[in-house]
Amino acid sequence: MQYTLVFERRALLMSALGCILPTALITGLTAALAAGALQLGAPYVARVLAVYAAGAVLLLPGLLACHPFGSLGPANRVTVARGAMVALLAGLLGARAAGAAAAATVVAAAALILDGVDGALARHTRMASRFGARFDMETDALFTAVLSLLAWQLGRVGAWVLMSGAARYAFVAAGRLAPRLRRALPESPARKVVAAVQMVVLVVVIAPFGTPMLRTALAAAALVALACSFARDILWLVRSAPPGGLRGTARLKVP
Repeated sequence: MQYTLVFERRALLMSALGCILPTALITGLTAALAAGALQLGAPYVARVLAVYAAGAVLLLPGLLACHPFGSLGPANRVTVARGAMVALLAGLLGARAAGAAAAATVVAAAALILDGVDGALARHTRMASRFGARFDMETDALFTAVLSLLAWQLGRVGAWVLMSGAARYAFVAAGRLAPRLRRALPESPARKVVAAVQMVVLVVVIAPFGTPMLRTALAAAALVALACSFARDILWLVRSAPPGGLRGTARLKVP
């Protein structure tokens, strides 16, 4: 039994590396081409690869400990590709280059389209798991945070848009102080819709078209919906908390 488990984990690691390493190469080449086209220089490539490498380092331990299958699976491969796109976007933070907004919009739109693919693939291949859901959630959270930072950096809206990207991380931090906020939440289609709308709106906001008034209105409306979604979930967690000590982890899809 022990030998079988070790063999399965080794096969899983090889499967993961067989996706992560080629994707890293493609990501690096894409970043180099973008750096040349947008005159971003070598620092852009370094930032992109650093973000991607950090994501891989965080991914592998959880994958080996929690993934119930012997291979990474097609759905998680798509999520790895989405993570690479988020790294390409994150590399633009702090950069000043003509055409950055257009390039960011194209990459963000592609990542957004793929967001609807990984879940469907997991169900179709019968490889849905808590790990895959968490991987998808964390990728969505980072995607939203990076988009909000780009929206501010590009001058599309004010610094208040950063609350959209910080909301989920603030919720997690609050859970460190209040155990009842770490409990599992029930499935909510409304929460998923709010998450999707949030990402769509931020992609539209960073795009090089539209008026300042339209961008502000869209971003503000999405932020209000996000705040209401978090408030609803927090209220449910507080009201449904049993008496006494509470322990657990809330598996929250970014509202």
